[in-house]
Amino acid sequence: MNDFKQRPQNFPPVVKNLVIINVLVWIAQISLEKQFHLTRLFSLYPIVPERLRELILKEASHAPKFEPYQIATHMFSHSPDMFIHIVFNMLALWMFGRILENFWGPKRFLLFYFACGIGAALCHLGIQYFRSEQLLEAVLSNNMVAVQKYQGALAPALGASGAIMGIFAAFAYLFPNTTLFIMPIPFPIKAKWAVLVMAAFDLFGGIANMSGDNVAHFAHLGGAITGFIIVLIWNRTNRRRFY
Repeated sequence: MNDFKQRPQNFPPVVKNLVIINVLVWIAQISLEKQFHLTRLFSLYPIVPERLRELILKEASHAPKFEPYQIATHMFSHSPDMFIHIVFNMLALWMFGRILENFWGPKRFLLFYFACGIGAALCHLGIQYFRSEQLLEAVLSNNMVAVQKYQGALAPALGASGAIMGIFAAFAYLFPNTTLFIMPIPFPIKAKWAVLVMAAFDLFGGIANMSGDNVAHFAHLGGAITGFIIVLIWNRTNRRRFY
């Protein structure tokens, strides 16, 4: 494991290229959305029971649905209508990702980043499938209150937030007492507590499942848990190569 024996780079290659790719994809979404519907194409759609698609989605055979490639593409696309979405993710990637890349080296960091993104996607898909089954039961029983509660099970997800949460978790594990200033927390807080606060927020938001909440909370948690497990394994074995 690299331990800063070389001079740390302010913008190491993997972080730099990840930021460039995300920004280019976002620009393409804005520029070509009307012609190619890139946001719909790149988003991660839930796996839902076919019966639910027939009951809820008009023209179910033509409606967007889960495709395996979306596990990768959703990590590089962001909401074209929310500038803050990509700004926050890319700023966090640069601030914390560059430290991890300098610490681990580019190959290990790249592997870690994709593993966290995939872990976030799998966690999100699992929760969405469970909720889609609840939605199907609500539709069949004509329980409109439950239909309203679980209708978010059909919503797609996009963004690098899951992988970013993995980076947060790894940073907090490796540098737990680093003092951070994170909005909207109005005071300095150590990294280990900041990540616990963010995880608690996502856990509450995911369980509450409030109407109108468009945050994929369990994707965040999936990325954070994946990142924590990977770093825990690496730290225990002290292996120099994981790839």
